[in-house]
Amino acid sequence: MSATPTEHPDLAAEQEHLDDLLAVVDEARERLTERLRTAQRRRADIDQPQTLLERDHETHEVAGRLDEFSAAEIGLFFGRIDVDDDEPENPVTDVPGEPALDRRYIGRIGLHTADDEMRTLLMDWRAPLARPFYLATTLHPEGVHVRRHIRTRGRTVTAVADERLSGGDLPPHGEHDGSVAREGALLHAVNRARDRHMHDIVDTIVAEQDRIIREEHRGVTVVQGGPGTGKTAVALHRTAYLLYTWREQLSNTGVLIIGPNPRFLDYISQVLPSLGETGVVLATPGSLLPGVTARPLGAESLTAQEVKGSLEMLEILGQAVRDLQTVPESSLDFLIDGVTVSLTPQIARQARTRARRTRRPHNLARGRFRDAVLDLMRDAMADSIGADPLGGENLLTPADREQLRADLAEESDVAEAVDALWPELTAEEVLAGLYGSRQAVDSAAADYDELTRESLLREDRPDDWTEADAPLLDELAEILGIAGAEEAEAEEAEAEERRRWQSQVDEAQEALDILSGSAYQDLDDGTDAEILMAYDVIDAEQLAERQRVRSSMSTAERAAADRTWAFGHVIVDEAQELSAMAWRMIFRRSPNRWMTLVGDPAQTGSPAGVEDWAGALEPFVKDRWRLHELTVNYRTPSDISDIAARILAEVSPGQEAPACLRETGSGIREFPTTELAEAVARARETADDGLVGVIAAPERVTALQQAHGTDTVLVSDVNGAKGLEFDEVVLVEPVEIADGSPQGLNDLYVAVTRATQGLTLVHDLPVPW
Repeated sequence: MSATPTEHPDLAAEQEHLDDLLAVVDEARERLTERLRTAQRRRADIDQPQTLLERDHETHEVAGRLDEFSAAEIGLFFGRIDVDDDEPENPVTDVPGEPALDRRYIGRIGLHTADDEMRTLLMDWRAPLARPFYLATTLHPEGVHVRRHIRTRGRTVTAVADERLSGGDLPPHGEHDGSVAREGALLHAVNRARDRHMHDIVDTIVAEQDRIIREEHRGVTVVQGGPGTGKTAVALHRTAYLLYTWREQLSNTGVLIIGPNPRFLDYISQVLPSLGETGVVLATPGSLLPGVTARPLGAESLTAQEVKGSLEMLEILGQAVRDLQTVPESSLDFLIDGVTVSLTPQIARQARTRARRTRRPHNLARGRFRDAVLDLMRDAMADSIGADPLGGENLLTPADREQLRADLAEESDVAEAVDALWPELTAEEVLAGLYGSRQAVDSAAADYDELTRESLLREDRPDDWTEADAPLLDELAEILGIAGAEEAEAEEAEAEERRRWQSQVDEAQEALDILSGSAYQDLDDGTDAEILMAYDVIDAEQLAERQRVRSSMSTAERAAADRTWAFGHVIVDEAQELSAMAWRMIFRRSPNRWMTLVGDPAQTGSPAGVEDWAGALEPFVKDRWRLHELTVNYRTPSDISDIAARILAEVSPGQEAPACLRETGSGIREFPTTELAEAVARARETADDGLVGVIAAPERVTALQQAHGTDTVLVSDVNGAKGLEFDEVVLVEPVEIADGSPQGLNDLYVAVTRATQGLTLVHDLPVPW
């Protein structure tokens, strides 16, 4: 009989190996910490200006490596493979008389010896030579003789299990079935108690997931799979892989990860740091715009969500802006040097046409409108005061006409009138003005039906933004262009930077004067020795540049604060929820069209969401996208999956449900609504230290949260539970969710499949499956 993992005879040896690696990590951490201290000391040491460091660069480099080592404490390594290799870096003899194999330990980060040989002590899981750990099978061993799964808790090895894949008989301490150790690692991961944060799956990635994680396609990659197939985990590990493989490119442009709600972002926030990566921007569609706080989609009616997510809004928003490019009903008269000059409706209309023909954004076309108005008013004024009484040519010279124009431009009343006809606008002003005025809605949406117009009216709270408004604000920012106020602010910031820079140069010059002065005093002994002075190696501007306090913001921080930032790669989770307008907002941030989209149309809960990927992506990339499908449900036991399959057959006939990894969990229980408190208590008891999710229709959530919400009981509607998973789920009155929207059954499909162990149904009405 084979030994159990915890009785493995190599357990002590693996503990010793882990101790050795941790000693390397601890030593490296001490060196990095000292480097950081040295950099700070050198920067403060004005007596050595020629040795000052590029502080920001070194600080970020050192801090990043320290983050990696901190992440490694979660579990430095998790696997080992003994592989055929002509030139093994870490040779071991597996079978007497056979060539030596290469022994590769696989971990969350890479470690190498500090000597000239730079021998690999621990291989980063993303390295090409680590890939056989994930792909090898007994049918296709990829040169792997033994794959070892190593389980750790902090600095302690707790379990070891082997798979013999090729190259001889099973060793006495190994698992007899090569799939047992692999399956055991998977089952341990899926049965682990859940908490409010997701954990990485780096030690249990399977072949179909690995192929997606390492996909080399430099376009749009779509990852589709049913609930529990690991879509989110694959997306996050793909992020870590891309940052490892394309670090030079992505370190300057950043990676954007978009999730469905803030709770989801908090849930996934620990995965990338655990893999040694922190340089990403996490956002929801409603938080992409700097300075804009948007409420969840549930705060908007379903009709409003559908209208605001549709491409009809392009015409409505465009017309709303055009409606603010006005023409006066009658002439506006100005008395200039005793002469009456009129800004007539005809002049305003002609000027507006000229400005629109530039095709420039509204705010950037204001200058053209102003110039056209002044030109036309000048011409009218010249015709009036320069007319020859005898009918000859105009008596004004070109210089006279230019002076008239200059005089007009200096008139504040004229400037105010021009600004009122073509005002400087912000996206927030335009959208709030549209929502808050029936007249504005009726004009901008005149070509649409009454239901559409009513859904846009929000007269009592026009600037109370919801997530459906964010793409519209982004679209308006494009239509409007950069406002003059923003340009002025940017110019002021630039001027302030110049003033700060000059101050630093002056300080550096003073420091060099002090250094040179003291040096000359040292030469008073009359020697003729040629001394290298500070001025010979560095001038004031060079010294100031070295000491200059650059922005301490990381790439991710700068990207998050810039609406126009172009990310190197964009990952969208629950991508099926994006509306047509949201897709436009997302693709603006990915001009290179290198994206990973994760989702499942059968789980679409938004009335403006995705029905099929081709329809959503064609306007942006035509047919240049690849689809990958995940086929195994790692989360949900088969009894719950049977319910989910029945719902799936209704919402997406013909779509095949993913295969279940597990047969049983804690089971399915039913309670009447009068016993809701008992149902929640029972679920908490069954979950033990795990997490319980109470999911209900939106109108029930507040009361349920007050009655049952705790650190281990999360109460939510379906939108708030998207992307999350719980040990136990308590589903309250499922028919209310199903009847709550045209996508009610899709929402119910999502709710049912959040559980990893058991499902409790609390209902009085018949269940809708």
